[in-house]
Parts: sequence; structure tokens; C-alpha cells
Amino acid sequence: MGIKLIAFDMDNTLLTSSETLLDSTKTAVSKALDKGIKVVICTGRPLAGVTPFLNELGIKGDDQYVITYNGAIIETASGKPLIKHLINKDEYNKLVEYGDRNDIQYYALDDNSNVYTGNRDISRVAVLQAWENNAGIFVRTPDELPDNFQAAKFDYVGEQDKLDQEEPILTKNFEDQFSVVREGTIFLAVMNQMASKGSGLRNLAKRLDLTPDQVMAFGDERNDISMFKYAGTSVCMENGTDEAKGFADYITGDHNHDGIFQALEKFVF
Repeated sequence: MGIKLIAFDMDNTLLTSSETLLDSTKTAVSKALDKGIKVVICTGRPLAGVTPFLNELGIKGDDQYVITYNGAIIETASGKPLIKHLINKDEYNKLVEYGDRNDIQYYALDDNSNVYTGNRDISRVAVLQAWENNAGIFVRTPDELPDNFQAAKFDYVGEQDKLDQEEPILTKNFEDQFSVVREGTIFLAVMNQMASKGSGLRNLAKRLDLTPDQVMAFGDERNDISMFKYAGTSVCMENGTDEAKGFADYITGDHNHDGIFQALEKFVF
């Protein structure tokens, strides 16, 4: 039946190391759009961190889609929400308390791309997130937030050695209540239990009346594995982790050297 939807992780997949789009990538995406294929960015970022690249790629309107916050929100490219799975205030408080008790810095993103943290000594990672998303940082303790506060994604952050040590303990404590996934060396993401890139992709495909064999997914990290498990064709970048590569059908070139273009030429065009 052919590929009808292509899902792309952003960082270190769709984007180069300098967070730009290769000309070959833009050409390939344009070619896919011209064929009527849905091109869906599936990312841990919020919409504000995705929109400049949607514009550059010509992905726009309510008939194109984005999966943000690691699958917590599915929305149209113009920002109309379709499905939301959020963390409520009590759950947020529990995650903050764990971070404070175990000296792990954190930040959270709400569904409007805003960054929140209770850390007074703000992590450089939280600052980077705010910069990437053109957002400010709200330094608030849980008591300073309204009772109806909700977070789309909560990230524990720290240097790799610290998170390597904490990850199995934290996952064991929270895996029955939340979706927990390592996004990279310095990010450990926590979402609503219903949220993952794979579940987001599955829900969107179902909404569009597509089957897994009509879906292709690109990624490089552990948070992309759930997409790889769902999609009929899964492609890992050469720069991806060994664990992610183990779940991929095909390994393409790296994100700095036409990997997207190479795989689309092989499987789609």
C-alpha cells in the first residue's frame, strides 16, 4: 500500500549537530509532501520549539500534524490540540519531591511551551530548553502553582554519570504510575502513563485510518524505540545509540550527512 506517513524525531535526526536542516532533508520532505505523504515531527520538544522548522519545511495547516512532548500531545501543525495526556498537580508534586529529596535537578513544560522549575540554582539544561522554545523560566515551588496546574512533560536533568546512577532506581519507583524514558545523556523524561512517541504515532495513524505498514519512523535515541516498535518501517540514524539501532529495520547515514535523504530515496521514492 506504500508509505502514507513519515514520522521524524528532531534532535540528532531531522536536525544536524548545529540544529539546522540539511538542504537534502528539505528536498526530501518537500518531495514527500508533494506525494501526499503526511510528514510528522515526533519530538520531546513543545510546539514552540518545533514551529520554526515546520515553517522551514512547509508543514502547515490543520491537515498536517505534530506529536510533541514525547507523545503527551498530538496537535495540528497550526496548534489545534487533538489528544492530550498530561501530568496533574498531585503527580507533579510527587515528582518534585523525589527530585528534591535525591538532589536531582528538574524542570517541567506545560502545554503552552512554558518552562517551570522549583530549583533556585537553575540547571543549564532548563535554561537551554527555555532558549530553544522562546520561553521564559518560571521559578515556582509547587505551593506557588495553582491547584489545576498540569505539566505535559517532566524532565530530571544532570550529568550522565548522575542520571546513569539514578535511572534504574527512579524507573523502578515510577514505572507503574508514569511513562519514564531516557531522552539522551542528560535528560530523563517522565510523562503521563499514556504518553510515548509510539502511542502518539499509533493514535495519530488510527485517526488517519492508517495501518502500521503505511508508517515509517526515523530516530536515534531510546525515546524513539516505541516508534520503531509500532512503525512498519523503522530507520535509525548512524549516529544513534546502539540500543535504538537494535530496534530499527534499517540504519541510514548520520544526521550531518544526508541520512534522511538516503533512506527516503531507498524506501519511498
